[in-house]
Amino acid sequence: MLIYVVNGPNLNLLGQREPQIYGRTTLNEIEQELTRLAGEWGLEVRFFQSNHEGALVDILQQADREADGVILNAAAYTHTSVALHDAVAAIKKPVVEVHLSNPQGREEFRRGSYLAGVCAGSISGFGPGSYVLALRWFQQQGDITETVRKN
Repeated sequence: MLIYVVNGPNLNLLGQREPQIYGRTTLNEIEQELTRLAGEWGLEVRFFQSNHEGALVDILQQADREADGVILNAAAYTHTSVALHDAVAAIKKPVVEVHLSNPQGREEFRRGSYLAGVCAGSISGFGPGSYVLALRWFQQQGDITETVRKN
């Protein structure tokens, strides 16, 4: 099972950008941990980060052709991007929305998500653990699918 992990604007600055909100863990450290866990759980992960909305749309469309699912942290685009909403809605693969912080506990403008309604689920507020929980969900889906195939 191949899972794309797609990260939006400013997530390349994790570890240094507002550590009181986003923590000190870097994006590279998150990717290393997900790679380790994916190996243990029989999954494959590929990572992509961009500060550009169109590049994120492109990678979601590519994921529909190549991946079994997507973990998406659209960052600020969560609250503004109809284009990302439409891209997620258009693809047939499940997308799990993740956030390091809890948008519901932050500024009013961060509380709405253009993505939540078209994603399989949303996980937020657990720091880097939000990604781990999303990856675990995909691993469990694979286990369920394999069990159904055997029976």
